[in-house]
Parts: sequence; C-alpha cells; structure tokens
Amino acid sequence: MKSTMQEAPLLISGIIRHGEYLYADKKILTVTPEGVDEGTFFEVSKRAERLAAALERLGVGPGDRVGTFMWNNQAHVEAYLAVPSMGAVLHTLNIRLFPDQLAYVINHAADKVVIVDATLAPLFAKIRDRIPTVETIVVNGPEPTAVLGETLDYETLLAAEQPGFAWPELDERDAAIMCYTSGTTGNPKGVVYSHRSIWLHSLASMTANSIGLCERDRCLTIVPMFHVNAWGSVYTAFFGGVELILPQMFLQGGPIIKMCRELRPTISLAVPSVWNDVLRVAETEPDVDFSSLRGILMGGSAVPRHMIEQFRDRYGIDVVQGWGMTETSPLAAVAIPPSGTPREQEIDYRVKSGRVVAGVEMRITGDDGAVLARDGKTVGEFEIRGPWITGSYFGTDDPEKFHDGWLRTGDIGTLDAEGFMVVTDRTKDVIKSGGEWISSVELESTVMAHPEVFEAVVVAVPDERWQERPLCCVVRQPGSTVTAAELKAFLAERVAKWWLPERWAFVESVPKTSVGKFDKKVLRAEFAEGDLDVEVVD
Repeated sequence: MKSTMQEAPLLISGIIRHGEYLYADKKILTVTPEGVDEGTFFEVSKRAERLAAALERLGVGPGDRVGTFMWNNQAHVEAYLAVPSMGAVLHTLNIRLFPDQLAYVINHAADKVVIVDATLAPLFAKIRDRIPTVETIVVNGPEPTAVLGETLDYETLLAAEQPGFAWPELDERDAAIMCYTSGTTGNPKGVVYSHRSIWLHSLASMTANSIGLCERDRCLTIVPMFHVNAWGSVYTAFFGGVELILPQMFLQGGPIIKMCRELRPTISLAVPSVWNDVLRVAETEPDVDFSSLRGILMGGSAVPRHMIEQFRDRYGIDVVQGWGMTETSPLAAVAIPPSGTPREQEIDYRVKSGRVVAGVEMRITGDDGAVLARDGKTVGEFEIRGPWITGSYFGTDDPEKFHDGWLRTGDIGTLDAEGFMVVTDRTKDVIKSGGEWISSVELESTVMAHPEVFEAVVVAVPDERWQERPLCCVVRQPGSTVTAAELKAFLAERVAKWWLPERWAFVESVPKTSVGKFDKKVLRAEFAEGDLDVEVVD
C-alpha cells in the first residue's frame, strides 16, 4: 500500500514564500557605521527576485556557482534567497582564509560570479588575477578605489530589474549551497547542501529541543554567514518569522553590548571567544543591558564552565552549548538540560557538548571501528548520520572520513544513554601521555576559570619519558601578573595530578582559525621551532 499524500518538493523558494506571506513586516537589521539599515522580509524577498533576474541576465544558469565575499548584512541575505532558488548554487567564501586557500576554493568550485562587499575589495584584490573561472565581480556598496578592475554595482543591477521572478520547480535534492571547511589541515574541502537538507535543518532549528527559534525571537547573528550558513539562521528566520540583527564587521565586545542595549535581541549565535570579549568589556562598561536575551547559543569550540556561570550569575542569561561542523549543516547536538533537572544542577548539563537532536543519529567507535558503549565513560570517535549530514566531499575523495554510511567527525569523547555527548578532543589534538588520555578541552576550560586568565589553550608536545605531555599557553587578563606556579596550583585542586602541565607559556594572544577557533597547529609549530618562551614548573 502506498501513501496518497502530496509530494511537494522541499525547496528554499518555499521557505521564501512562507516568510514573505506570513511575516511580511518582520525586519532584517544591518548595523552600519552610520546607524542601522532596516528591510522587511517582504522587501528583502522582492529584492532577491530582482537579484535572481540580474544574475540570469549575466548568464548564471542552473548549477552555476555564485560566490559571496561578504559580511553579515541584508545584501548577503538576498543572495542566500536568490541564488539557490533560481537553481544556481551559492558558495559562501570565508573572508578570513589565506589568499592561497581563497583562490583554491574559488577555482575548485569554479565560481562564475562573485559578489563582494566594497569594504572587502582590497582583500579580494589580492587574488583577482588567480581566479580564471570568475567572469563577473559585483560590488555591494561604493568602491572608489577600483582595485578590482572592471566590476558591476550591486544596486545598479537590482534597479534595472523588476520583482516577480518565477522561481523554478527544482528537484529538492539539487545543490543549493556549498561551503568549504576552514582548512586547518591541507586544502579546505567542499560540502554541498541540498534544498531538502536545508529545509529539514531549518525545521529542526525551530524545535524546542534544539534552538527553539520562533516568531517571538530577534536573533543577533554574530556567527559569520560564510561559516556553515550562519548555522542556518537565515532560512530558519524566514521559516519561523525570526527577526535578524546582522552586525557586519562590528564583532567586538563594545559594539555587541550596544546592539544588545539598543536593538534588543532575544537570542544570539556566536563562538565563545566573542562573548568572552563581551564579558571583559562589560566589566568596565557603565551601560550594560542584556535583559532582552533569553539565551545565547555558543558553538565552534567548548564553552568554559566559568563563562556559563558568569552569564547565569551576573546577568541571569542561560548559555546553551551546541555542537556541529560544516559537514553536519551544522546542527547536530544542543546541550539543553533534561526536563525536571533542578536549577542548581542544570550547569552540569550545559557544560556538555550537546544532546543529539531529533533527525540525526550518533555513536562512538574505537580504533578498530567497533561501536562502543553509550555509558558516558567509554571514550571513542563520534560518528553521525542523518538527512542533513554530508555523505561525501565535493570533487574530492576522502574515504577515511566515512565509515559504513556514517560520517567520522574526528572528535573524541563520550556519549551517554540520554544522548549527551562530551567532546574531550579532536583526533589531531588529543594528548596521550604514558598510554592514558588527557583532555586538552577540559584543561583549557579549567585554566580559564581563573579570574586572571583571559584565554588558555593546551597542546600536546613531545616528552622523552611519557611520549606526550600538555603545554599550556595563557593570555593573562590586563594588568595581571599571575605566574605559572600559581596556575598549576589552581589546577591541582581541580584535575587529576598526572594531568597537570609542567610546561607553561604566556602569550599576548592565542592564534585563531578563520572561524574563531583556537589554532593549535600554529602553537605546536612555534614550540617546535623554539619560538615560545616556555617555563617548566616541576
């Protein structure tokens, strides 16, 4: 027996139609040096239709790639809507990639058109002569320097077209967006999302057991739109009537505090390092008002317990930790305490990496590929599968990343019977000392709980006796003179004795990847080359 249900394809154009019809007056707010620009969902959707018509006139057809080299702003949202809905593929370009990597991903994807924010033109100019597939560059905003040579103006293109572009009926499995990994080892790898996967991911983001985005929300989207589609927030916004605050380049503590005070977000999405800076600035900021925030979703790296405690105790804000990656779209796990958890015990769940969301499956496996127990104690590599999890990379074979239909994530940790995961390390960052595992993530979180520590990162370094031992690199708070011995004594009361690092280094800043994560490979290289001033505390 077969179902008689209708089989309408799950397309991004359907998300647009839903948003412009039900939530026509909802706003997208773009922060600018002069103030805040506003556009309604209806206005943005009609501008997206004009953009699609302009791109078609430029020769963009089904399957062609259109790159964006842009901040989080309204024009970027318009590209998010127009490009996949017209049957082309949106390729969001990471503005923080090194020039060689940026040129590589553009050429590898064979981008035909690239839309560039005028303020980023000097950066893009560095690779202008190295991207032969790019036929047209469109510049958003005034760009008087002409460093890119012959270009087209974004607003002029849109003004020449009329709204009313007829979104084609596509196959829901057609490519919609492609995003490349940050390339921490080797060249970045491309992940291609389908209309169907984005549609289902958007629904998952609206469930109360995940992020719970809904019509009552105004989301401060700090996570870059070039990083895993800003965690899907643009499409979820149109699906759920969620207003967006887009900060462009204003990503420091001071501007974010001002946005919270004046634009009144209810939720924010960002990596922990951004909100760590907010906490630092808030110490001396006279006019801090986070009262509109119901919560902050942090992901990309582990959120230290002390940060969760500070937001809870000082401002009454719940920090929710999420886990995912480019390959998972990224929503895969969200650390929401189970129903009935006493308030004083909730933080024990919030410090976990996340709880598996409905729609995906997770397991841990050993070195031999065997599935391990979900007991919260056994350590293995996380593997995941589901309708918004990639099954391969674009144009690149990497069979080692896939196992029996599951994606091998490269994250190491434990999984319990309730579906809560705790990531203790990446496979490439794990510290194995004398045959035993040491969690660099837990050491970092614990060191950062010290009031005189701004940031801390732990890496494995060679050791004659134990093969590997942890090296702890610390950024002190301004004015602090805390010593390595004092920090080791602080740690000694909180972790196992054999975990305690002997090697310490104080640095001015921790190197970050293009998406704001600690870049441990840089510190390992600096140690190997003798560029770190390392102190040994026995």
